[in-house]
Amino acid sequence: MDVDAILLARIQFAFTVTFHIIFPSFSIGLAAFIATLLVRWRMTGEDHFHRLARFWTKIFAVSFAMGVVSGIVLSYQFGTNWAKFSVVAGNIIGPLLGYEVLTAFFLEATFLGIMLFGWQRVPPNLHVLSAILVAIGTSFSAFWILSANSWMQTPAGFEMKDGIAYPVSWLEIVFNPSFPYRFAHMFTAAYLTTSVVVLSVGARYLVQGRFLEEAKTMVRMGLGMVAILAPLQLVIGDAHGLNTAEHQPVKVAAMEGHWDGSKPGELLLFAWPDEKAEKNHFEVGIPHLASLIITHSYDGLFKGLKDFKAEERPPVLPVFFAFRVMVGVGLLLIAIGFVGTFLWWRRKVFSAQWYLKPLIYAWPLGFIAIVCGWWVTETGRQPYLVYGILKTMDAVSPVAFGAVLTTLILFVLIYTSVFSMGILYINRLIDKGPEGKAIAPEGNASVGARPIAAAQDAARSALGSED
Repeated sequence: MDVDAILLARIQFAFTVTFHIIFPSFSIGLAAFIATLLVRWRMTGEDHFHRLARFWTKIFAVSFAMGVVSGIVLSYQFGTNWAKFSVVAGNIIGPLLGYEVLTAFFLEATFLGIMLFGWQRVPPNLHVLSAILVAIGTSFSAFWILSANSWMQTPAGFEMKDGIAYPVSWLEIVFNPSFPYRFAHMFTAAYLTTSVVVLSVGARYLVQGRFLEEAKTMVRMGLGMVAILAPLQLVIGDAHGLNTAEHQPVKVAAMEGHWDGSKPGELLLFAWPDEKAEKNHFEVGIPHLASLIITHSYDGLFKGLKDFKAEERPPVLPVFFAFRVMVGVGLLLIAIGFVGTFLWWRRKVFSAQWYLKPLIYAWPLGFIAIVCGWWVTETGRQPYLVYGILKTMDAVSPVAFGAVLTTLILFVLIYTSVFSMGILYINRLIDKGPEGKAIAPEGNASVGARPIAAAQDAARSALGSED
């Protein structure tokens, strides 16, 4: 395969994985949110929790389906475009992906049907249990996928024989040096992304004056999670960065636009890295702050890009800017959580139009941060596919330039059309809003909740409510 075909194969995988990562990350958080709503419904007997669960389950079904479809395409690309990667790393990556199917996909497939269609067909407790198990299944899926990806970043527990990796310790493979940090960072990002979407939809209904009971619940739950998870993600991200500095120092140098390792690092707010001249243009930064963050020392030194051969460096420009977008979105989410919590404390969060109206358009923020984070992770690993073991140019299949170009064009056309329709359909579901009436809970619902719920229903009926 020539250089142009290699570049196209990389672009094709980057395009498909960028689309794919959006939907599983949303599904992970949304499954947990739906399970929480159903548990609260069973505990309180309040109908609006049930209506919200049904509403978000419809959206979950669309997101889950698009995640599965885009994930299948990625699996095929391992064989079509990256066959040599499968030869070298298949003994390790293959079982890890197989464990995902056995522990996660089977669990999701078994109980997803009950969760989607069992609203009036199975006992309430079984339906709630199905939602909980689907949420656990999505978490298992993230566990194994991130374990496989982390091993590609920080390989451990293996030995090389004739250029092929063979497992020696599965414990070291699964829990490789970067996995705990990467799993915590991504898992928190998924929950944070879903929380922002829920908060945004709740704000949308409040501004429109629709579904007020459901909207207030969404704002409370979404804002509460954002207020907790956004600052927590900053702490996790710092720990993840320190781990990356230990195992992939060249990636950190590219993230920081740090060229000269003999000087303390400057935290660059903006710059334009020039790889040919090995310097930055238009620098705006804070002296020593990068050293303080990475080494926890004001005058601390960490390796710069010049400490590595040019052919061992990742593309600096995309890594540098994607990292800043990710961090910028994270700081914005912290501000949203802080301001919202203050308004909540002042009992003004549901009426502060100046706060709610911008929130309507905040729903993409988590997705933007996740995509930029993956670009930093994957592009920053270059020129390696398996860090320190297998270079990207040595992992490709002998596929002709025309074949890769044709499939890339087809993927762009199909993905943009199908996924655009999916997103438009989700927006239509949001426009329609929560509807329907919950089945009266029995069994382990709280004793005091059923009379309250019955009184609420009687009041709605007396007022002619359609609820």
